[in-house]
Amino acid sequence: ETDAQATAEASRQADDDAHKAKGALETEKPILAQVRSLDQRLDDQKEALREGEAACRRDAARLAADEQAMMAEEARRVGMAEELARVEAYCIEHRPDEWLVANLAGVEEQVNGLIAKQREIVRKAQAVQDAQAASRKATEALDAWTAEAEKLKREQARAAAQLQREKEALAPLLENRLLREYRADKDALLREKALLAQIAKLEDLRAKLEDGKPCPLCGAEAHPYAAGNVPAADEVDRKITALDERIEKAEEHEAAIRKCEAAESKARSQQADAEKHEALAAGEKKTAERAVAEADASLRELRDELATRRQSLFEKLQPLSVAEDVDADFATLLETLRERLRQWQSRLGEQARLGKALAALDAAIREIAGALEVQRASLEDKRTKLEEARREIAETSDRRKNIYGDKDPVAEERRLSQAIADAEGRQEEARDRHGQIQRQWHLAKDRIDSLKTAIAGRESELGRLETEFAAARASAGFADESSFLAARLDPGEREALTARANELERRLTELKARRDDREKRLQSEQARRLTDETLEVLQPRFERGEAALKSLRDELADLRTRLRQNDEARKRLKGKQAAIEAQERECGRWARLHELIGSADGTKFRNFAQGLTFEMMIGHANRQLRKMSDRYLLVLDETEPLELDVVDNYQAGATRSTKNLSGGESFIVSLALALGLSHMSSRNVRVDSLFLDEGFGTLDDEALDMALETLAGLRQDGKLIGVISHVLALKERIATQIQVTPVSGGRSRIAGPGCQGVA
Repeated sequence: ETDAQATAEASRQADDDAHKAKGALETEKPILAQVRSLDQRLDDQKEALREGEAACRRDAARLAADEQAMMAEEARRVGMAEELARVEAYCIEHRPDEWLVANLAGVEEQVNGLIAKQREIVRKAQAVQDAQAASRKATEALDAWTAEAEKLKREQARAAAQLQREKEALAPLLENRLLREYRADKDALLREKALLAQIAKLEDLRAKLEDGKPCPLCGAEAHPYAAGNVPAADEVDRKITALDERIEKAEEHEAAIRKCEAAESKARSQQADAEKHEALAAGEKKTAERAVAEADASLRELRDELATRRQSLFEKLQPLSVAEDVDADFATLLETLRERLRQWQSRLGEQARLGKALAALDAAIREIAGALEVQRASLEDKRTKLEEARREIAETSDRRKNIYGDKDPVAEERRLSQAIADAEGRQEEARDRHGQIQRQWHLAKDRIDSLKTAIAGRESELGRLETEFAAARASAGFADESSFLAARLDPGEREALTARANELERRLTELKARRDDREKRLQSEQARRLTDETLEVLQPRFERGEAALKSLRDELADLRTRLRQNDEARKRLKGKQAAIEAQERECGRWARLHELIGSADGTKFRNFAQGLTFEMMIGHANRQLRKMSDRYLLVLDETEPLELDVVDNYQAGATRSTKNLSGGESFIVSLALALGLSHMSSRNVRVDSLFLDEGFGTLDDEALDMALETLAGLRQDGKLIGVISHVLALKERIATQIQVTPVSGGRSRIAGPGCQGVA
């Protein structure tokens, strides 16, 4: 009760503190609102000041950058003006070079003629040297063949004398007979020797011969050798030996004679050849001397013509202050003139470019200057506004300090709110404490009253229970209460037995529930009365049903297996189908390629490849054709890949066949194709030469000029252009010419650079 009174006093004090805190907050709220408004204004003004300062810094940086750009542009203008002054000074100093603009082409033609003439002179001088060398060679050959002829003549004389000596030595040995006669005598002696040898072998047979009786061998009746008159073999041998010696000596002399005759014949033949070569060398010497004279005369003429042309060239170059130089290199001179022209044209172009750039730069400088003035004025205006903003911030800050000092209204409001919250918390805590004490006091009071009533009501029950306990104890055999307490089990055993009893009780309950459930199910099945048949009748049927169910399950498993295999087969088929589709796409691509370029004899591919090259050539030809005329355009025929059509832009872009072109149009198209071909090149083939045979006679003056200008451009690209024509206009336009003049006898004479007479 004392605690309740104390908590009631604490609750009243907490109510007073909360009321005072709320009053303080209510008092401060108008001031806080005014201060917040001032702080918000200050924040806005400071933010605006920061933005203005940042803008001023950006404008100042931009102004500084523009001023730097202005200075850079002015410095650039000074440099450009100086460069322009130098270019103008160069143009004034080299004013004569302007003459090259209109006259360099003529000078190039003259210089090229002089270079060609110099080359011709060099070739002619080389021809003179070659002729002189040929003359010297012919003289040396003549001298050599003359000496060789004299030498061979002496050798022929020596061979003839030797032959005469051999014949004179053979004459006494043969004694006015022929050698074959001596050989016939030798053969007769040899036969005689053989006969004597045969006779000597028939000695026994000779002894049996009788005069008047025939010989058994030959049948003769006369027997000259029967009496032993056989010629002596030694005499025959002596004669054969003598003949052998004579024949051997004669053969040696005859061999020497044949050798001498061969040597004499060879010397005579060589002498004849030497005399023939001597005559040829004499003719070649005369021819070489005549060629030297002709080449020397032609060289003098060329040098005179070169001197005349050189003088004409330097007279033409007098406006350029080019001094005449006999040993001048015309190629270097021409390159120098070209360089002077390039420098002049470059400086003129540079002067025009610098003039335009200087004018544009002046305009840009004026524009930058105007922008700088605007930026300076804008920056000054922003700086003035910044000063005004700073003054407003200072005034607002002073007003705020006068109202609330340096205190933070948010922190003050948070402090007052926290004080109110703390007071209210204390108030709520005191109220809760007081309510709790009050509740506890009332509960305690009610409990006391209840306990008093329960004690009064249970005193009689307690006496009754003590009487019943004493009677039960006595009936159980316990003398007193202490013996009963001693006989009791310990708490652990009692708890174990209690738990076991509870478990048995639980199981008994579950079994009763299961029995009741089975009985209910049995009653339910009996109430359904599915069949009246007995178990003995139903058991076989059940077994058959089980077998059928097993069969159905096996069939179902087989069907599932087949379904799985079917799914796998479908997946494989899908993969194969994808592969087939890929192959069909690849086959289609090859089929399209075959349709485009495939054929058994390669015609389509050849036409395709030739069509690519043909299309490339048409592109080059159209670029050349565009230089000559804007009327025509070459295109591929839509039906024939290697045929041409012509688009006529002067006839509303009509497409015409090349077969319908006039002579002049055909020539222009042919020339464009030839020029296009000349521009085509590969790694191994380059077309550097182009020869045009006739066709210029079908062109009008304008088309002829265009064609010649195009050919001149090709010539400047380093290509050799040859024109064969009877058109007189070409003769006047082409400097380097080879003229063909017909002469009698179906022959023609050529004259021009690189042409010389053949003896």
